[in-house]
Amino acid sequence: MKRTFYLFLLAAGILFSCTTKKTDPAISVPFEKYTLQNGLTVILHEDKSDPIAAVAVVFHVGSSREVPGKTGFAHLFEHMMFQKSENVGEDQLFRLIQGAGGELNGGTGQDQTTYYEVIPKNALEMALWLESDRMGYLENTVTQSAFANQQNVVQNEKRQSVDNAAYGFSRYLILKNLYPKGHPYSWDVIGEMEDLQNATVEDVKAFHRKFYSPNNATLVIAGDINKEEVKVMIEKYFGEIPAGEAIEKRSPMPPSLNNTIQLYHEDNFAKAPRITLVFPGVEQFSKEAYALDYLGDLLSNGKKTPLYKILVKDKKLTSSVSARNGSQELAGSFTVSVTANPGVSLTKVKKAIFEGFDMFEKEGFTEEDLTRIKARNETGFYNNFSSILSKAFTLGDYQMLKEDPGYYAKDFTDAQSVTSEDIKNAYQKYLKGKNFVEVSFVPKGEISLVPENSINAGIVEEDVTKAAEVKEVASVEEPIVKTPTKFDRTVQPPVGPDPEVTIPAVWTSSLSNGMKLYGIRQSELPLVQYSIIISGGHLLDAIDKAGLASMTASIMNEGTQNKTPEELEDAIKLLGASISFYGGSENITVRVSTLARNFEQTISLVEEMLFEPRWDEEQFNLAKSRVVNNLKRNKANPSYLASTALNKLVFGENNILAVDATGTEESVNSIITFDLKDFYKKNFSPSLAKFIIAGDIDQQRVEAALAGINTKWQAKDVTIPPVKAAEAPAKSQIYFVDVPGAKQSVIYIGCPSIPRTDPDYYPAYVTNYKLGGSFNGIFNLILREEKGFTYGARSNFSGAKNYGTFTASSMVRTNSTLESVNIFKTEMEKYRENIPQEYIDFTKSALLKGNARNFETLGSLLGMLNDIAIYNLPVDYIKQQEAFVKGLTVEKQLELAKKYIDPSKMYYVVAGDAATQLKELEKVGLGKPILVKN
Repeated sequence: MKRTFYLFLLAAGILFSCTTKKTDPAISVPFEKYTLQNGLTVILHEDKSDPIAAVAVVFHVGSSREVPGKTGFAHLFEHMMFQKSENVGEDQLFRLIQGAGGELNGGTGQDQTTYYEVIPKNALEMALWLESDRMGYLENTVTQSAFANQQNVVQNEKRQSVDNAAYGFSRYLILKNLYPKGHPYSWDVIGEMEDLQNATVEDVKAFHRKFYSPNNATLVIAGDINKEEVKVMIEKYFGEIPAGEAIEKRSPMPPSLNNTIQLYHEDNFAKAPRITLVFPGVEQFSKEAYALDYLGDLLSNGKKTPLYKILVKDKKLTSSVSARNGSQELAGSFTVSVTANPGVSLTKVKKAIFEGFDMFEKEGFTEEDLTRIKARNETGFYNNFSSILSKAFTLGDYQMLKEDPGYYAKDFTDAQSVTSEDIKNAYQKYLKGKNFVEVSFVPKGEISLVPENSINAGIVEEDVTKAAEVKEVASVEEPIVKTPTKFDRTVQPPVGPDPEVTIPAVWTSSLSNGMKLYGIRQSELPLVQYSIIISGGHLLDAIDKAGLASMTASIMNEGTQNKTPEELEDAIKLLGASISFYGGSENITVRVSTLARNFEQTISLVEEMLFEPRWDEEQFNLAKSRVVNNLKRNKANPSYLASTALNKLVFGENNILAVDATGTEESVNSIITFDLKDFYKKNFSPSLAKFIIAGDIDQQRVEAALAGINTKWQAKDVTIPPVKAAEAPAKSQIYFVDVPGAKQSVIYIGCPSIPRTDPDYYPAYVTNYKLGGSFNGIFNLILREEKGFTYGARSNFSGAKNYGTFTASSMVRTNSTLESVNIFKTEMEKYRENIPQEYIDFTKSALLKGNARNFETLGSLLGMLNDIAIYNLPVDYIKQQEAFVKGLTVEKQLELAKKYIDPSKMYYVVAGDAATQLKELEKVGLGKPILVKN
């Protein structure tokens, strides 16, 4: 089962895959399920491993319940659910949950809408009070002004993910043409701009009245709970909410195509052509859906697959190819997508795709190929239960779709039962000789790259000078009519005593060759994650060879002296593991995720990769092509252009940190195999290495497994060049990157700051928290919640070992650029002069209570170990941070704000439409903006 939806806070969708594969499920998640009289389904799961709880409410409604002309309503209403309800004030939901140390969000998909909180267990009753109030007592609070604000926010979300993004209209075109007119999947979740503009308060109220009822919802509570106590709370807060009308169940509605449809669009933001072929598929949980999942893997996921061999390796038309199945509740589709190298004809790409299909038919695949997929997915299966939130999502989704939270067990078994014959039959039935929707996007002016017989899709892009905006008409709001209830719901439940947070015990050790070891044992799941972090990375690159460290690390993934790239890939997959070498600004890292039982075998493979790299010439040339073409494509990304321009200003000329860690087109093209070998020979030393590990494994076993690395890897002298400290500008200046026709302006404001190793780094992080470090930060509350200019606005201190930066950023509607820049500047000025006590109280509460959530997953534990190992922090640094926050005062925070946040000495970078915005920005008062070449 796959769930993809638009997040309330995040620009991208999130995906949870619950189709996993051994033969029988090797994990059990006990739960209790019951139903209230109003039809609300309740699922409870106890997990005492951390003093936290997750609350998830899954409504069986998404964009597929909308009607043509009123698209985007499900997602728009999701936004309204975060505003206020009869007994909870404006924006209090975020303030209360974050202030209690929790996190919250929501997401809308085609078939469901989900809301969640993860809180320390003492705040559970408060979370239930908040969730029940917006479920049962929200409709009367949907006012015209609040609604207009969120219409603008959602329109800006659409600009960010669709209108102002390369290939952004692709999904819109696919859905519109794959499904017949009026089909529930024939429009995207985000909706049409015109429908969002024309939506009315009554439209949205009617949508809520019909679908947001308890009998159309599942409430899941997982974590450190007492089930009997929780049942009493649930009855109190949810029991009196009246049931709604019965929602009709729908049967699968598979699409069919009478002919192949070929469309193209000249994309203002694309720098490389992309072709996507979409075949009608089948709904989820069907036998054929599982087979199609495997088919996607066998066609494109790996160096032995036919699409990779033909398009990437042989013809060199692209750096990657994707084939994937997408089965959902009502229907499904199978997609093949290729972003070609710049200038490559999509006619050639399309021909090569079908050559790949022919190769699949002729050469087939082996049983060992299926074994590798199932091994990898076993690891993925465990990861679905790695947190109480993922457990809550999993149980809630299976209840919604199959009316059985425990259906994950059958899903597991069914997926593992797929045979070779099933996959071949699925290929014959759904791909071979079948009609499909073909969507091609080419850069503006490169129509010659479009496949033959394609027709213009006729996409009408928004005029940036007439950007859609819902005007908030000043009016006297009618008083909220309160719904009679059995008890006084205006009384906020008290939050109990803060739970005792136990910092995980860290063990440390070292090898005789100089490599230091750090570990945490956590035995909740049979998984292990570990990293080897080697200092140096991009800092060791010469400017004319920028990207060498990254390229060296990348090529070390491509085979060993004894294994071809294909054989190494197979060996890793057979263990259900992932092993990846990659380069960063200050380090080269080896990152591994594995089943605990396969730990030693992954170490053996890491040894082989580390000490016997193959330096495969063919893979080296492919890697160079991949990096260069990615750099070219990045020139279409306004956010990349803005952040890159700021980076160059912050670090200055002749500083390697001013250059992307992957390099430039010129520097990457200059790298030869000798450079890789030389870099490896000179700069890989255990004296610079840290080994960090978390999972179901003890110190003794780890040290025993590392014996080979200890003897084979001898220390050498490596000199890492000192980082020249960047200086803030003497005065602020605006720099403008022209993106003609941009539907949004990307704003990046920043300056050099302190590294992670500076004693003031964490205090500075704390100081920024209320300014821009959370949803409840000042920037976001003004630019998003008050003005509706953006989908989000944030600021942050980013500290590495040798350098640091401060950055404030947002993507705003084009015609609000000037006002948005002024708001950033003005609010920083005000923050340096006056910080109310309530800001201090909020920050202290959010950060201190939030520690209860910080040690749940292997990823979070590895992050903690990374901080200790790389930044030389004491193992009890969390307690030291807590002590600082407990002692925080207005005076101390003002002192830090004045020291580290000075808007009069920052670089202001804007990437947007110069024709309409460049002249306007002179009004900021920072002089005439400087136009930056990109």
